[in-house]
This record gives sequence, structure tokens and C-alpha cells, in this order.
Amino acid sequence: QVQLVESGGGLVQAGGSLRLSCVASIRPFSTYSVGWFRQAPGLEREFVAAIRASAGSTYYADSVKGRFTISRDNAKNTVYLQMNSLKPEDTAVYYCAAKRNPLESLLSSNNYGYWGQGTQVTVSS
Repeated sequence: QVQLVESGGGLVQAGGSLRLSCVASIRPFSTYSVGWFRQAPGLEREFVAAIRASAGSTYYADSVKGRFTISRDNAKNTVYLQMNSLKPEDTAVYYCAAKRNPLESLLSSNNYGYWGQGTQVTVSS
């Protein structure tokens, strides 16, 4: 059974940093693209960042570009989301998700077949 497990969330002051981790039980992990999405109360789930399986190309939402960095360690079956200069509007539950079809858009949550349970990130002002 495929599992994605996020960790690293928590409470941080504005301007602070957190690093989220997503450990996957997918094999072979290197063939899957991974995305991070977030959902704040009362809002729809939105794309945050993604990293491709092959070349490792990365993509970011405009709202996090320059502040967040996505990376992967295929030997550890792990994808990371380094979040710097956090803002109160970054407060949300953060989910990682995995997909295999390279032809589908990385930005749409509908294209991801595997999801983690989410980790809460709260940024205080």
C-alpha cells in the first residue's frame, strides 16, 4: 500500500522558517513527481510547489517563489519543502502528493493519485 507521510509542521513566528518532509513508500520513488499543496480553513486546496521525477525540474506558486524551495532525496524516498520568510498567510495544512504520468500538469491536484495526511503549519504575526 502506497503511503506518503508528512512531518515538520508546527507553530512559527512571521519571518521564521520550517522544513517539511514527505517520506513515500512508493517504489521506484525516482519515477514519481511530487507536489506540495496547502489548504487553509474555508479555502480551496492550492498548489505550492512541485518537483519532477526525472530531471528534477521545480515549479512554484507565485505566492511562495523566492521563499520556498522544494528538493528531493531519492535514496531516502523523501521530498522536502524548505519554507523561509514565512507569513501569516502561509498558515494552512500542507499536503504532499505523488503522481507518475509525466504528461499531466504538476499544478493540478486532480492529477495526483497518492496523498499524505497533511501537516499543520501555523504562522503567527
